[in-house]
Amino acid sequence: MHTVVLGTSGTTAADVIAVARGNARIELSAEAASALAAAREIVDALAAKPEPVYGVSTGFGALATRHIGPDLRAQLQRNIVRSHAAGMGPRVEREVVRALMFLRLKTVCSGHTGVRPEVAQTMADVLNAGITPVVHEYGSLGCSGDLAPLSHCALTLMGEGDAEGPDGELKPAGELLAAHGIAPVELREKEGLALLNGTDGMLGMLIMALADLDALYKSADVTAALTLEALLGTDKVLAPELHAIRPHPGQAASAANMLAVLAGSELTGHHQDDAPRVQDAYSVRCAPQVAGAGRDTMAHARLVAERELASAVDNPVVLADGRVESNGNFHGAPVAYVLDFLAIAAADLGSIAERRTDRLLDKNRSHGLPPFLADDAGVDSGLMIAQYTQAALVSELKRLAVPASADSIPSSAMQEDHVSMGWSAARKLRTAVDNLTRIVAIELYASTRAIELREGLTPAPASRAVIEAVRKAGVEGPGPDRFLAPDLAAADEFVRSGGVVEAAEGVTGPLA
Repeated sequence: MHTVVLGTSGTTAADVIAVARGNARIELSAEAASALAAAREIVDALAAKPEPVYGVSTGFGALATRHIGPDLRAQLQRNIVRSHAAGMGPRVEREVVRALMFLRLKTVCSGHTGVRPEVAQTMADVLNAGITPVVHEYGSLGCSGDLAPLSHCALTLMGEGDAEGPDGELKPAGELLAAHGIAPVELREKEGLALLNGTDGMLGMLIMALADLDALYKSADVTAALTLEALLGTDKVLAPELHAIRPHPGQAASAANMLAVLAGSELTGHHQDDAPRVQDAYSVRCAPQVAGAGRDTMAHARLVAERELASAVDNPVVLADGRVESNGNFHGAPVAYVLDFLAIAAADLGSIAERRTDRLLDKNRSHGLPPFLADDAGVDSGLMIAQYTQAALVSELKRLAVPASADSIPSSAMQEDHVSMGWSAARKLRTAVDNLTRIVAIELYASTRAIELREGLTPAPASRAVIEAVRKAGVEGPGPDRFLAPDLAAADEFVRSGGVVEAAEGVTGPLA
């Protein structure tokens, strides 16, 4: 099994994916253990002094003015976890919780939090055992960290609350820890606060969304190329010299992908009744510009994620010179903005894909294709309602594109008077990515059927490979009306599994 070794300098997106989705094991490096111990010595020294230090010997948030004596500090740390584990609503997905815990452990291992080495090791042990705390949909405002979600994770470390075992069964956390030989942690000064105060949930969801969108944008380039081909469009607009004079990297990459898929096609440039078509519609001609802008948005989001992966997000933090200082690094604005930006890009990609699908189905704009790609139009409705489903998904994407990060609701008696709503931005982006996959699948379904209805002209080798693969995956070709939902579900799974890209790249080589 793959093993991820955590040091003091952060982690990588690949490691987050490996732990969250691949159940990779986690080990703490000797460097991390040393940094943990050194920072803990500083916290212990401050705890022994009479002067109050936030997070060590005071209350939290609006209650930070109260000095807490040594006899109540362990209770203080337990209480912050219990009181902050106040989430509600449906359970959050297992992969999100694993990413959340792993990223909090990443910050703990930085040596800037003051958490003892044994607490960090327990976090790794829980993840390695496949124990997943129950985390709920609602409870984070994306400021002071993802407080409620992280609190539910910390509760499991204490042996309290409920968690899911590696077998998927829900049990009391204490029972699961005992079954795997893991002793619950007894939190000491600063530790409860350090386990709660990070942007880890929103960052984990950003990293997974970027991985999904990277594959999805390649699939969208392929399906756009298939639609161009099915509409007898021109591939001249994809020429690299045209994109070189507007040098957005994503645009050039999308155009190159489409051109590679269309290489060798007999369909491109053939116009109905030999009537010249000077220009294709925007949804076809501007496909690289729209998909490319989304790719460039992803590049910016990836840069933000990389910076956050290298960060130690906590309050207060232990500095190398021995100071323990309060700060605002837990504010989720940098991550929240790009989460919202990606949702906007996803909505636009879904919107242009739907317009291409509609064009394939409209006999007045499809250049010779039968109405709704039906076998016997009038008796058969063809893909009429598949486009309705696609339109409903696009409308939902547009609602999800409304930014969460533009909102703020003050909390903690106005101490926390401006919050990021980054967790909410991340949750809606996950839904957006899920729905975008379905939208691309419907365009794939329509474009492959349309190409097969173009008799007498041979599609590009890459197009043929995609059509053959999607048919083998259980998505049927042209014919009389049938129960459509199973075909659409099979197309969705084909896109989701990477089948579109794999089939195309078998001919084109790696796509950008």
